[in-house]
Amino acid sequence: MDTKQVITHCEELMKKTVEKFRADLGQVRTGRASASILDAVKVESYGSLMSINQLASVSIPEARTIEIRPWDVSQISAIEKAILKSDIGITPQNDGKAIRLSLPPLTQERRAELVKSAHKLAEDFRVAVRNERRDAIEKSKKLEKDNSLAEDARKKLDSDIQKLTDAYIKKIDEFLAVKEKEIKD
Repeated sequence: MDTKQVITHCEELMKKTVEKFRADLGQVRTGRASASILDAVKVESYGSLMSINQLASVSIPEARTIEIRPWDVSQISAIEKAILKSDIGITPQNDGKAIRLSLPPLTQERRAELVKSAHKLAEDFRVAVRNERRDAIEKSKKLEKDNSLAEDARKKLDSDIQKLTDAYIKKIDEFLAVKEKEIKD
């Protein structure tokens, strides 16, 4: 493994971590309706677990309403049960053809809780990025120990890894700032 491979591997892992953070952050509820709230909900259907968007069309007809229209109406009760079992905290309204989720307006206390949980989520992912940095630096030290890399080259590699880490932590902070603004608005 050479220095480019160490950097490339480290960057791939950090990129995946930031994408996972974005996906997880999308599931944090804001004052507006968002179909991503349902991403974590799995429905027992046709003998397997499926996501809602595989069984139905999901639309946002109003700012605080999510509408779920199953392609197969026989699946409506399974979707409803899955939403009730999930921890999204919204009670579905079933009219026989579609399920509507009405999001109540957020209180100031709830907004503060959501911001706090978003910050905790961001910190968990910052730690994950730092762990990837640590692993990459260990690889660079191993390369130096194996005489594949000079000390100056290792220090340069460690510096490049740190710059990469700073860039990805900054991306996490940017996504967090956007989400925090959405929650507070």
